[in-house]
Amino acid sequence: MSRLIELRDVRKRFAMGDEQVEILHGLDLHVDEGEFVAVMGPSGSGKTTCLEILGALARPSAGSVRFDGRSLEGLDDDSLADLRASRMGFVFQTFNLMPRMSAVRNAALPLLYAGVRRSEREARARALLERLGLGARLHHLPAQLSGGERQRVAIARALVNEPRVVLADEPTGNLDEATGREILDLFEMLHREGRTLVVVTHADEVATRAGRVIRLRDGRVDATSGGAA
Repeated sequence: MSRLIELRDVRKRFAMGDEQVEILHGLDLHVDEGEFVAVMGPSGSGKTTCLEILGALARPSAGSVRFDGRSLEGLDDDSLADLRASRMGFVFQTFNLMPRMSAVRNAALPLLYAGVRRSEREARARALLERLGLGARLHHLPAQLSGGERQRVAIARALVNEPRVVLADEPTGNLDEATGREILDLFEMLHREGRTLVVVTHADEVATRAGRVIRLRDGRVDATSGGAA
């Protein structure tokens, strides 16, 4: 497998009053093409900050980040936004759907930002939603959908631009156990189809399904299990 994302000696600091607090302390980790990686650890271990840097949502305070062999250092905000829009898909615990937009319009949003014409973007979003079992809910608003249905819309939105990697932050955190299992079934299906997945989670069940687990503690890699080192 080829290396898709690589962090080398990554540190992240935040200002808290007059002090600089370091959240990540020299992370070295990578994600290979086609992997299903779970990032786990206790609260405050740096999981979400790590995901934000992997997804170019945040810049490291020090160290290097490479995506598909290309260094992200020196890229301006517009270039990073283009990278995220064209190569990455994101799924969040709180779904982040637009409340006044239908399921199909929510799923099509990344294509709107990419300048794809309306008929094509809605056709692609519709096809994904139907594949994810929401063919009868295309025109429902988020408030009319269950939590599991809203997360399926969010997954469709993450996939609609055919990204190189899908990054998910606690995607089952707001769901009941049975619905969370259904969402993990979807992630497993996507992985079998060759998608690269990075999932930040507290859920032990994710670890049993992922090909590799990276455990963080106090902003450092505490252990790695499964897959290639």
